[in-house]
Amino acid sequence: MNRTVYSIDGRELRSVELDDAVFGLPVNEDVIWYAIQNELANKRLGTASTRDRGEVHGSNAKPYKQKGTGRARRGDKKSPVMVGGGTVFGPKPRDFSYSIPKKAKRLALKTILSLKAQSDTLKIVEDFSVESGKTKDLAGILKNFGADERTVIVLKDDDGMVKRAGANIPWLSFLSYNRLRAHDLFYGRRVLMLETAAKNLSVFYGAAEGSVDADEEAGE
Repeated sequence: MNRTVYSIDGRELRSVELDDAVFGLPVNEDVIWYAIQNELANKRLGTASTRDRGEVHGSNAKPYKQKGTGRARRGDKKSPVMVGGGTVFGPKPRDFSYSIPKKAKRLALKTILSLKAQSDTLKIVEDFSVESGKTKDLAGILKNFGADERTVIVLKDDDGMVKRAGANIPWLSFLSYNRLRAHDLFYGRRVLMLETAAKNLSVFYGAAEGSVDADEEAGE
């Protein structure tokens, strides 16, 4: 697959060959859904908590005598049916995270990249950096690509100055080519990928597939 490489001014510079094994796959909606749900579950804090009748502060004394009052029998004021009493089957702190197969995760990311490439949402941009670290300098580059909504920039490395420049742009997020997130990538209205990052993706996923196969053979 050939894609046009754009300058930071929005001009066409040259074309680059992208690996069809990464950018030319058919769309697999199921694996995308599983990958996104996995990321959202792993981000949940699971800190919600309620107190049951054993944890509610109060006396254990019987509030009134057993018989003769015409009222229901009460053991204590901490009963779940009383106002201020304990909660029955309420939430407790828990871990919502779980793992999915590595191959499924990689397939989801490659499928999303293919989806973006086929829909022309993906644009390859020449390698750039924002040496000043100022938001206005990065905003000027984004304006050349009409990026004024949910946008993802895929970097070739962990460029701190670019991230610093984009920290004040609420609809902008950054991903490194070797640490992609399915949720951000899928919901990005525009994906700007640096040229080196696009070239590295094919090598990275190819090496990753080989290492997994070797691990599985060793395990057998």
